[in-house]
Amino acid sequence: MRLIFLGPPGAGKGTQAKLLTERYGIPQLSTGDMLRSAVAQQTEVGQRAKAVMDAGQLVSDEIVNEIVSDRIDAPDCAKGFILDGYPRTVPQAIALDRMLDDKGLKLDAVIELKVDEAALVRRMENRVAETVAAGGTVRSDDNPEAFRRRLEEYRAKTAPLSQHYASTGQLKTVDGMADVDAVTAEIERVLA
Repeated sequence: MRLIFLGPPGAGKGTQAKLLTERYGIPQLSTGDMLRSAVAQQTEVGQRAKAVMDAGQLVSDEIVNEIVSDRIDAPDCAKGFILDGYPRTVPQAIALDRMLDDKGLKLDAVIELKVDEAALVRRMENRVAETVAAGGTVRSDDNPEAFRRRLEEYRAKTAPLSQHYASTGQLKTVDGMADVDAVTAEIERVLA
């Protein structure tokens, strides 16, 4: 099973991906994790990525696409994978389609977790308050202003993927505002 999860920050993509990886025995592929791994393993593309990052620049789509391609070829992806955080843009989605086609593979579904953004901001504020009350450390990006910026960036760059995948017939939408178990059940239903 090959899946992509879409949805804004805080929608629950990571939680649902973790549940599905356990159920289906397939890995969750996070762009950040793949990039760090390629750099740590000093692969050829990882060394190119490191040089770009060391120069303080953003890693190009070409390098990210190559890292994803290499990761998809790993033995643990033979039964499938869940992409989380990739593709981020329509050009990356088009590159992914070509990449999978070249490998004789295809996506089974693109699952978008639909959420109310104002409710997400309230959730984040509650989580921060609970963390502080429990004496925990709050992440630097866990504040309303930073979270709103992340939502704006999502709308500008990643939200157009919904239209792209709707046009291919691969997009399945799920109410991400329901409780975790209900969201999982709905994902299972749309995948059946």
